[in-house]
Amino acid sequence: MTKITSEHLARQAVVYIRQSTADQVTNNRESQRRQYGLVDRVRQLGWTDVVVIDDDLGRSGGGTARPGFEKLLAAICEGRVGAVVSIEASRLARNGRDWHTLLEFCGLVGTLIVDEDGVYEPRHPNDRLLLGMKGTMSEMELSIFRQRSLEALRQKARRGELFLNVAVGYLKVSHDRIEKDPDQRIQDALTLVFIKFAEMQTVRQVHLWLRQERITLPAVSYGPEGRCIEWKLPVYNTIHHILTNPTYAGAYVFGRTGSRVTIESGRKRIVRGFRRGRSDWDVLIKDHHEGYITWVEFERNQRLITDNANGKSFMSRGSVRRGEALLAGLLRCGHCGRKLHVAYSGTRSTVSRYHCRGSQMNHGGDPCISFGGLRLDRAIGAEVIARLQPLGIDAALAAMQARGREHAEKMRQLELALEQARYEAARARRQYEAVDPDNRLVAGELERRWNERLLAVRALEGEREMMLERPETPLSEVDRERLLALGSDLERAWDSPGATPATRKRIIRTLIHEIIVHLRDEMLDLVIHWQGGDHTPLQARKNRKGEHRWVTSADVVDLVHVLARQMPDNTIAAVLNRAGKSTGHGNSWTRARVCNLRNQQAITPYREGERAERGEITLDEAAAALKVSPSTVRRLIEEKSLPAQQLCKGAPWVIKARNLERPEVKQAAQARRFRRPPSGDPRQKELEL
Repeated sequence: MTKITSEHLARQAVVYIRQSTADQVTNNRESQRRQYGLVDRVRQLGWTDVVVIDDDLGRSGGGTARPGFEKLLAAICEGRVGAVVSIEASRLARNGRDWHTLLEFCGLVGTLIVDEDGVYEPRHPNDRLLLGMKGTMSEMELSIFRQRSLEALRQKARRGELFLNVAVGYLKVSHDRIEKDPDQRIQDALTLVFIKFAEMQTVRQVHLWLRQERITLPAVSYGPEGRCIEWKLPVYNTIHHILTNPTYAGAYVFGRTGSRVTIESGRKRIVRGFRRGRSDWDVLIKDHHEGYITWVEFERNQRLITDNANGKSFMSRGSVRRGEALLAGLLRCGHCGRKLHVAYSGTRSTVSRYHCRGSQMNHGGDPCISFGGLRLDRAIGAEVIARLQPLGIDAALAAMQARGREHAEKMRQLELALEQARYEAARARRQYEAVDPDNRLVAGELERRWNERLLAVRALEGEREMMLERPETPLSEVDRERLLALGSDLERAWDSPGATPATRKRIIRTLIHEIIVHLRDEMLDLVIHWQGGDHTPLQARKNRKGEHRWVTSADVVDLVHVLARQMPDNTIAAVLNRAGKSTGHGNSWTRARVCNLRNQQAITPYREGERAERGEITLDEAAAALKVSPSTVRRLIEEKSLPAQQLCKGAPWVIKARNLERPEVKQAAQARRFRRPPSGDPRQKELEL
């Protein structure tokens, strides 16, 4: 008795078509023909309304989202499907959930399942048992195939012979071996990336420099002709991939990334591409092939990249950032182990302060330690200079060599690009000359390509001529001597205006790995961890309250203490300006600034009549009392005849009134009063009385 009834024929027959991968869709066309051929078989069985669902071409049946299968289940639940047709059970599902869901829905609405072997009624126990076994075998078959293929891949990878793709700069010369690309331009471009990273020590700076100099890097692309190289201005990820790929260090690595399985909306979802730690790599074979850098250089680069990751780990130093603080990212609290942060204050954010507030921010506790950065920066800077001083001359000579190396590197890249562009133009010309001129459909396209190559050559030649017209000027003898002088005196070079905070930070980071700070009373106990592994203890005094780089000097404060007992604020400002004194910020004095300083130092302002109460008079008042001119009083003071005191140049003379009553002072003043100064004319005679 046939299982196909008129009720089944009155509904649709759905032909479900699926292939697991895009490669199968492209290359395994015979399987597609067999599956699409099921339409004719369904019509032979009696169905006239046949629907094809092929939305899942290129999708696995192992549990991933399949819109075509969802559409099939929806049609079955609506009662529109009389039969589900596929070439075999594995086409419908490769996992138990989808397979048994399909059987359950088909049994509820009376839908048949048809494959090349026969027709099955899911409501019949025997057919249900047979379909269940088919689904289980399909799922197990996929698991076994996958397990076998993955184990074969791992076995080949353990020997270092598995190459799913090859990094740019290398070529696959056999099925189990790679070697450097013989293209010298590609080799030089990749080498330049590693050289600039060793110089600049950050991925971002290398990226910005390459973009600024318009230096292109090779990139792999796949087209009709297969694998080919394109030259593009790099993006950040390109530089990062080159610097973090162990292939360029001559190592073979397998299993750097992994996958995670999650359940979303009741379905398995596989997320691939998660990076794994080096200890979790499946295979690591060093010195597997020729590298662009050594493994030691690769590990050093990874440490630098990790340290430059701002905010990703409390153990990382972070990259060099803007600001005056030289030790940002290098200080660690010796009390709680957290990294110290930097806070800036002032109108121009130039006053730095290091603080440890991890406990306060994370747990609501009290702040740990905090101190000013100026004194500590100077102490560490002096320690660094002491370490570098013997190498100063070598550093100066290296700077001279590096000055011309950058121009030569850019010229080298330009020459290689021009050589390749000329080759491409010559190749396009040969292709154009080899075609029949009458075949304009082909000849026109080849002529266009030839013209494009010629324009590229012309552009590169123009850029090369511009660089040759502006050659790198060598250092003059004067500049060379100045540079060597700075090399012999690193302290002067360190404090020179041309040495930016970023430059000083890079120098410090090259030498110092970390600094542990303990706060003891008013002292900072430091332990400097140098990059070579040595440790140096150091002590620095903590700034007291109110001590900073903009504080007014102590001699000015002492001077204001005395001047405030003799004159008002506006006169004090004039005296300080005449004496060449300035504020902590280097400004001239005004009445308001003097008043502000007095308030900070708790200095009482001048009160009218205060000098008279102390018996003090000015130079003009003394001249009036002695009935002589002020210049005469000044001469008496210079001759030590009249005792007087002047705090600084430009300050008024302070004379005690009681000293004017001394006989010798009155006698000297009287003698001066009646004696005129001699004439400058030698013929003038004096009148003797």
